[in-house]
Amino acid sequence: MEEISRSTQRSALVVSCVSSFMTPYLSAGLTIALPAIGAALKLDAVVLGWVTTSFLVAAAAFLLPFGKLGDMTGRKRIYLIGNILYALFSVAAALAPNGALLIAAGALLGLAAAMIYGTGVAILTAVYPPERRGGVLGINVAFTYAGLSLGPLLGGVLTQQLGWRSVFLLNVPFGLLAAVLVVTRLKGEWRGAKGQRFDALGALLSIVSLGLLIYGLTILPATGGFFLVAAGLFGLLLFVWRESAAPNPLLSLSLFKGNRVFGMSNLAALINYSATFALTFFLSLYLQYLKGLTPEETGLILISQPALMAVVSPLAGRLSDRYQPRLLASVGMGIMAVMLVLLSMVGPATPLALLVAELMVVGVGYALFSSPNTNAVMGSVDRPFYGVASATLGTMRLVGQMLSMGVAMLVLSLHVGGAAITPSRYPLFLASQRLSFALFAALCVAGVFASLARGKSGVEARQKA
Repeated sequence: MEEISRSTQRSALVVSCVSSFMTPYLSAGLTIALPAIGAALKLDAVVLGWVTTSFLVAAAAFLLPFGKLGDMTGRKRIYLIGNILYALFSVAAALAPNGALLIAAGALLGLAAAMIYGTGVAILTAVYPPERRGGVLGINVAFTYAGLSLGPLLGGVLTQQLGWRSVFLLNVPFGLLAAVLVVTRLKGEWRGAKGQRFDALGALLSIVSLGLLIYGLTILPATGGFFLVAAGLFGLLLFVWRESAAPNPLLSLSLFKGNRVFGMSNLAALINYSATFALTFFLSLYLQYLKGLTPEETGLILISQPALMAVVSPLAGRLSDRYQPRLLASVGMGIMAVMLVLLSMVGPATPLALLVAELMVVGVGYALFSSPNTNAVMGSVDRPFYGVASATLGTMRLVGQMLSMGVAMLVLSLHVGGAAITPSRYPLFLASQRLSFALFAALCVAGVFASLARGKSGVEARQKA
């Protein structure tokens, strides 16, 4: 391993933390702004879900291709372009005059985010030695949760004081700052697959298949939804077949076949995000519609969960350098399962103090899972595969988030239908929330078993040594 200067390591961490704050800030802040967007652009509950989901679909579909391109052409280059585009597309979203163009701008933001997600953690993993990796990843995750923490607060304040479009515009200085820091502070370039050919057919199959799958999920139980889901699943099978035969695959399936830790850790991440992402979506609508809170007040309530994530994540990352990541992650997933059961009982008379307390415990569970699980994934592969491993984990996160929103939108369409959430439909909305949270709790229970089944990671082997 070549010697990496401390200056380069610090610069990589600073740049990564800026971007790690920026992207989750938008998703969290946008959730608070959804009722205002719905009122301004006259969108129903299901279409409002697509404002968030379009971002996730594009980010998940393009993550693996950009992760591979980063390994081939330079991770810093892809990361830089991603940050610049993220700032530009944020302006486009802020200027969108209707729901269709806003959803399209969200998809473009997702494409730019894929360039950032697919390379940021890979750069960090490349410049820091294994014995320091867990702590650094914990710091990076803490900034992600800081974005999630301040997102509801900033989104609420901006929406109430300046309008929902300002939620997007705040992203612009963050994206430009990250780009400037990359150019001026981050010296060097990192490639893990130089000289390989890009698997364009594999990229096309993954992009189209994921898009068909999630769109089909959102329009179920319509007949067309079943056909689209089937087509998406068939396309993913073709993608797996293609990658098993390709000389330079987009996704090296050997990482899954011969690496139980890598495979089960990614499965645990997929389950975790499938079970938790739509939590904020539902509670934002619940607090503003059923509880009558303002966007600012809603943001202050929802900040409790990610605030605890940001505080606990660095500690969880350091603990994963000393103790078994699978045990820490499994405990975290178990905590979230219990709290989702309790949250499924939330009703119109639930005290806000109790809701805040439950969200804080969810935040602790989330932090105990995320940093150790990321450490286990990145510690289970060799250096040439850091970019693909980072992109694979990011894909699991985004596909999980898509599935979470897919479940939410499906349940909402079954209960509320294609109509705005009005007082007469509040009981139907609450029934949708309760059913979704119960399903998410069951998913978390399955995730505990997936997390425990991964076996000992390379991190744990180093701990014994």
